[in-house]
Amino acid sequence: MAKFPSEEWASEYVAKLNSNANYEDAAKRWEGSITLVVRKDAAFDKDAYIYLDLYHGKCRASKFSFAPEELPTPEYKYSGPYTNWRRLINKEIDPIQGILTGKFKLEGSMMTIMRFTRAAKEMVATASMVATEF
Repeated sequence: MAKFPSEEWASEYVAKLNSNANYEDAAKRWEGSITLVVRKDAAFDKDAYIYLDLYHGKCRASKFSFAPEELPTPEYKYSGPYTNWRRLINKEIDPIQGILTGKFKLEGSMMTIMRFTRAAKEMVATASMVATEF
């Protein structure tokens, strides 16, 4: 089991994402990097960042860090508190509904993201496939 968030978890996630045919199909026209921002809360004591270079249904590169300045500047950021990430990975929160209800915040073009809601849902479905320790 990989502890979330961590380099190990990010690596396992990317491997599963790159082998997910449903994600590849849903994101075949997607071009853009995103940083998943795990904000500290009562259950986790520091912010964490997972950078993903996503291109046409594949993740070309990733990087995990506790320091955002160590990462490339993404086109998008999807952020929320650790407790909400846990609920998202456990499929208790939908990624788009998470934005609309304020559980997560998106920085970047919402119009573009809304064209790729199926890809976002496949990303979450893939995250739930990683054997995760919270």
